[in-house]
Amino acid sequence: MRFARKIDSVLTDEPSMLGVITPGGYGYMRSDGVAVIPMTTLGP
Repeated sequence: MRFARKIDSVLTDEPSMLGVITPGGYGYMRSDGVAVIPMTTLGP
């Protein structure tokens, strides 16, 4: 969450979501709103 506060919203829009890419496992949305995204869902 500290990273999301460092985004310069003057130069860009606010981020629509915060996600973490993992090497495998299941994808899910954490209770704090962070999306956990397995690398295998991104394509071949």
